[in-house]
Amino acid sequence: RKRLSARRKHTLKGCMLLVATNMLEAEAGVKVGDRENFLSDKCPPLELPYSKDELEELCKKLHDQINISEEERYSIEFKLNLVMTEVRDLNIKIVDMRGKFKRPRLKKVRMSADAMLKALLGSKHTVNMDLRANLKQVKKEVKEEDKQLRDVGDWRKNIEDKSDRKKMFDSIKTRVM
Repeated sequence: RKRLSARRKHTLKGCMLLVATNMLEAEAGVKVGDRENFLSDKCPPLELPYSKDELEELCKKLHDQINISEEERYSIEFKLNLVMTEVRDLNIKIVDMRGKFKRPRLKKVRMSADAMLKALLGSKHTVNMDLRANLKQVKKEVKEEDKQLRDVGDWRKNIEDKSDRKKMFDSIKTRVM
């Protein structure tokens, strides 16, 4: 990608600023027009009366309109405060609820395959997953030579043959007692 030169950047920035100022001016003109339309609808042109009675009557009308608008403002403000306090209370409850319940640490569960399938499938589980039963059984053939070596090599069976040591041990035992 080619980088823009400083001069090109400057001209583009100037064009963007010019377009933005034009848009802001147009928005401001639209807002002024909307405001004038609203005021002309809500506030008719004031016709000042020439007599004192008509002037007092006009003042009473204006005061009544002011009172009505103040009552509306007060009721809207009151409703807003109620909603704001409710939102604050709910936020506090949310924070409290987060603090109360700590998530427990999950423990490892040892389950057989059958138990796991029963837990997942419920009573529909009919497949037997006893893997040990499916294994082939291998019979161990014991050779006679191994038996003889095992029998001869066991020192406990040959202890009576070594009676010399036994006699020495018995004699020492009787002396100590």
